[in-house]
Amino acid sequence: MAALIQSFRDLVVWQKSMDLVTEIYRLSKKFPKDELFGLTSQIRRAAVSIPSNVAEGRGKSSKGEFQQFLHHSMGSLAEVETQVIIAQNLGYLNAAETEPVMEIIAEVGRLLNGLLTSLKKK
Repeated sequence: MAALIQSFRDLVVWQKSMDLVTEIYRLSKKFPKDELFGLTSQIRRAAVSIPSNVAEGRGKSSKGEFQQFLHHSMGSLAEVETQVIIAQNLGYLNAAETEPVMEIIAEVGRLLNGLLTSLKKK
């Protein structure tokens, strides 16, 4: 029997996306200082947007609104993935740093897709 979801904090997708935010903040500390208002700010905002949209959507009254916010989370997740690749291409991150965060991104993507699929079936 599945656990009862009483809060957005109970959602595994929110928990994993919070892990992603923490990792993005940790990694982006290594970016050059001249990127503070560029890539550093952009990747952090996009990462924060993922669990924030999950939480906001969970707080809405309709399933359709929740789905819409999950789609926003998917868009922000794609942004983060793109920005991680950009950071690696620019030499701000190496493959050893990028690989674990890409695994978290993939996991969050699977969880978002699964939740969206489950909501569509209900």
